[in-house]
Amino acid sequence: MPGSTKTMAWLTVGGLVAVTAYTVALGSNGWLWFAWVVLGLATIGAVVAKGT
Repeated sequence: MPGSTKTMAWLTVGGLVAVTAYTVALGSNGWLWFAWVVLGLATIGAVVAKGT
């Protein structure tokens, strides 16, 4: 994985940890989960695009 894609993947994982911690501490927020899903899909798209 190139550097920018690897950074994006780490940000996605960090975002998952942050959203999960927020959910545990303060309760679920649908917008945060929606944003994380969008980030995850963008990361998957970047990985697939770099692979071709």
